[in-house]
Amino acid sequence: MTKHLVPVKGYEPNLQRWFDWMDGDHSPEGLAGQLAEDVVFRSPVVHSPQEGKPITLAYLTAAGQTLGGDTFRYTRVFDCGDKAVLEFECEMDGIHVNGVDMIEWNEDGKIRDFKVMVRPLKAIQTVHAAMGAMLAKMKAGA
Repeated sequence: MTKHLVPVKGYEPNLQRWFDWMDGDHSPEGLAGQLAEDVVFRSPVVHSPQEGKPITLAYLTAAGQTLGGDTFRYTRVFDCGDKAVLEFECEMDGIHVNGVDMIEWNEDGKIRDFKVMVRPLKAIQTVHAAMGAMLAKMKAGA
């Protein structure tokens, strides 16, 4: 099932790998293969940067399970080679979520920086609660 309103072919190789994974099985293994060991994740609700592959993998996996439902769509794409800005929209518990993924790749084509920004305030609160619950569930299952 296609999750994007924008075309998902013809982008720079780094971004194309991201879209191919998004349109594929969303496997943790597939995501882990795209992350640099020293990747930094910047959350819309956690002040300090989350450093390293394990924590970034946990956050992005949780995000995929909470935001990545049937309503998730990338609505605009700015492909700048080793950097990309992807605007997204989805609905969570009746709340419209509008956000941006900012991704930067290293010279090996691995994601080295992933920043998420979300608006409006009600959406941030909804994402925060859902992500907290999902991360706790994932930790309990580990």
